[in-house]
Amino acid sequence: MLHSIFQQFIAGIQQTTLLEFIAVVAGITSVWFSRKENILVYPIGLINTIIYTWLCFKTWQLYAEGSLNFYYTAMSIYGWYCWSNKKNNTPLSITFNTKKDWIYSLSFFVFSWIILFFVLKKYTNSNVPLADSFASASAYTAMWQMAKKKIENWLWWIITNIASIPLYFYKHAVFTSFQYVVFLILAIAGYIEWKRKITKTNS
Repeated sequence: MLHSIFQQFIAGIQQTTLLEFIAVVAGITSVWFSRKENILVYPIGLINTIIYTWLCFKTWQLYAEGSLNFYYTAMSIYGWYCWSNKKNNTPLSITFNTKKDWIYSLSFFVFSWIILFFVLKKYTNSNVPLADSFASASAYTAMWQMAKKKIENWLWWIITNIASIPLYFYKHAVFTSFQYVVFLILAIAGYIEWKRKITKTNS
């Protein structure tokens, strides 16, 4: 079993296109900048999201993930604005979710999952509508929380990455699947680093 997975991994890496390789490198770099709370997360992330929007629709038939990357593109512009816009000469700071924020984010996740699943099931030829819609809904929520610099965005990214690793591997996008393994590690590190920052600020 492990030998078969390893062989598929090697074959997938060999079949990786230059476009996918560029997207993966840009994606990993953007998450690294996010962890460091560096605004470069957004312009570099745009390279990743634009390429993946194209690949998901045209190559892999991952329609929810394709719409997700289109959403990423729009939210990257919004997040770029939020992170660079200073209120009273003070940049946006990292904060925890309030109870209201949790209600909004969980409601947004459930609503997105239901709508995406319905659309995929009824209007597309997707053979993984449940997994595709779940990964996309959690990522929709993560990106929104990230734009607001909520520390919980990393929890949503962890969920997204865990769901996306087998999803892309199943679709033979092995290098992209590997990207989500790296994303998972960076998301855990990002949560730890942001929590350290907010604890230091509040102490």
